[in-house]
Amino acid sequence: MAKKKESTAEQKLRALYNLQIIDSRIDKIRQVHGELPLEVQDLEDELEGMNLRLSKVEEEISDLNLQINEKKNVIEESKAGVAKYVEQQKKVRNNREYDSLTKEIEYQGLEVELAEKRINEYKARIASKQELLETSVSELEDKKGALDAKKNDLAEIEAETAKEESLLREKSKEASAGVEERLLKAYTRIRNAAKNGLAVVPVERGASGGSYIKIPPQRQLDIAARKKIIIDEHSGRILVDLELAQEETDKMEKMLAKLLK
Repeated sequence: MAKKKESTAEQKLRALYNLQIIDSRIDKIRQVHGELPLEVQDLEDELEGMNLRLSKVEEEISDLNLQINEKKNVIEESKAGVAKYVEQQKKVRNNREYDSLTKEIEYQGLEVELAEKRINEYKARIASKQELLETSVSELEDKKGALDAKKNDLAEIEAETAKEESLLREKSKEASAGVEERLLKAYTRIRNAAKNGLAVVPVERGASGGSYIKIPPQRQLDIAARKKIIIDEHSGRILVDLELAQEETDKMEKMLAKLLK
């Protein structure tokens, strides 16, 4: 069985830069989406928090209503007690019994006054919470409207770029398969560490792409010779010559333009 021919350094560089072009196109699409995905997520989280707070306020109002009903029962029981003791007073045989019943009537009266006071306090708290609830519901509706608007904006942008992004992701997988594992791991590591996602850059005006640090002339000649993989000692990126970069860019643009028709 014939041994598989190993790729040349130039072929490896072209495969790497080809992958970089595709991934950079995907990055640009994500940039078009801008902050919208994060804004949508933030609004969804905020709405979830608001709903939890509203539920808590509703539970507190419900608890206060229960306490009002309990105090109303206390009032009814106390009034019934007063009526009973008044009737008993009519049948007492001495002042001691009469005074004892009078104290019970006074006590039940105080119970009624205290219960009525608590009811008024609970009603005031309910009114305050109802006001808070109404304000919160209004804010919630505003947030829902803002969320719907953001989602619509995001959906429109995603619809416009969905075809291209799907195609590019498929092409990125294909291009990744064409890069040997060792280089792919290096590419992924460099790309993840770079803020702009650039792992493979061309030499422009004597410096690596996006850098102002000049590359020595002999080093530039080595890069242009395409005989080995060369890493920029300052940025850590893989370097290719500008001619190779332009060739691969032109080929990729033609291919994508044809596929996206």
